[in-house]
Amino acid sequence: MYPYFRAILMMLAARSMPAMGPYDTHISHHRAWPWDTDLFGELNNGRILTLFELARWQAVIRLGFFKPFLKHKMAFPVAGVSVRYRRRIPVFQKYRIQTRWIGYDDKFTYAEQSMWQGDTCMNQLLLRAAIKDRKGAIPPVEGFKLLGIEIEHRDLPQWAQNWIDAESTRIWPPEIGPVHTN
Repeated sequence: MYPYFRAILMMLAARSMPAMGPYDTHISHHRAWPWDTDLFGELNNGRILTLFELARWQAVIRLGFFKPFLKHKMAFPVAGVSVRYRRRIPVFQKYRIQTRWIGYDDKFTYAEQSMWQGDTCMNQLLLRAAIKDRKGAIPPVEGFKLLGIEIEHRDLPQWAQNWIDAESTRIWPPEIGPVHTN
């Protein structure tokens, strides 16, 4: 089940945090609770995506995007992710999530998130998100203008651009292989 109560608490907490710039890093602190874990007593891979989402919402609030998005009835839907799961986070262990926007192109905005314990990176996510208004997806520059937000354009890191280029070769819709029924 989606952690609605935790999401509300995190969003309320973000309102009292200092504002941040579009390329600043947001850091949030967490603990792996039993309801976040799988049968092996570690953070579940699906819950990791949800926890990254909650941290992004805090960053969106600190960036000052949340209220303008609501006012203009806009959305920020996820359009793709690439995740590296590298280390286990056992139940009750503390960790932090670092969230930063790394730029945008003509279609999407991009963010990088990572989970850390001390100096060890446990997991990392590269995400692209669209900006949608009432009519559908719009170019990020157009969305920023509608929202009255000025964001300096920066070239995306080469590793992110490599992912974007690889994704552009991926067929859509996916091919369906032979179907076997029981």
